[in-house]
Amino acid sequence: MMRRNAAFEQALQELGWKVGHNITIEYRYGAGDHERMRKHAAELAALAPDVIFVVGGATEYMLRATRTVPIVFAGIADAIGGGFAESLTRPGRNATGFTNSEYSMSGKWLELLKEIAPHVTRVGALRDTISASAVAQFAVLQAVAPFLKIELTPLGMDDESEIARNVMRFAREPNAGLIAVPTAVAVVHRKLIIALAARHKLPAAYGFSYFVTDGGLISYGPEVIEPYRRAASYVDRILKGEKPADLPVQAPTKYELAINLKTAKSLGLDVSPTLLARADEVIE
Repeated sequence: MMRRNAAFEQALQELGWKVGHNITIEYRYGAGDHERMRKHAAELAALAPDVIFVVGGATEYMLRATRTVPIVFAGIADAIGGGFAESLTRPGRNATGFTNSEYSMSGKWLELLKEIAPHVTRVGALRDTISASAVAQFAVLQAVAPFLKIELTPLGMDDESEIARNVMRFAREPNAGLIAVPTAVAVVHRKLIIALAARHKLPAAYGFSYFVTDGGLISYGPEVIEPYRRAASYVDRILKGEKPADLPVQAPTKYELAINLKTAKSLGLDVSPTLLARADEVIE
């Protein structure tokens, strides 16, 4: 998080906005806690700032808190389905920003999991049951699973004990694998999820490369720093008088495939040269 915040502030500085000089930033962190996100959204709206930059699931709460303060969002899957914008080209409301994927991309995690671990026939999908995007992403996984001859099971992850309990139960049967649907809850609990996957010998696929950096097996998703830099450009334009309603919602410009060979070896998996050649990042 600190690295992403630093990239955001650096991009702002390059545009002429220096923290402590001509701009002030108030940070709040939801840490995957929906009640905390709701509380922080109300606090920030009450401050009536010139613009609010919000990431991921907190976007929903921020838009509930204010329909007047300009909002720039990042890290959401569906701006229109989530009610954040009327259209991608002309959002039409007080919010615009940058998506991190399309729901259809969710099937890629199953495809990659099956490719790197062909023996997997059962996959548990850890998902946040409150997040609208997680529900939609799971629906895509359900649609893709039969074509890959995979039995898909939803696993709740409301807290650490539920995650541990559900993964342990699911891992009792053979040929199991895991997907962590990428929401704020998964990010907050990623070290636990990765540790559980290792403990129970479960090949697992993730939505962001930092899961693989932390020991996860394989990931596919958007480059994680880029949206923060791009968000700074929209903050700049809004501070200079443009309206969110007129700034188009933009998709990622780069996706990354990351593989952790050390983790693959610990799971007894041989990664094919073809898959390795496609990877943007390989951790040995």
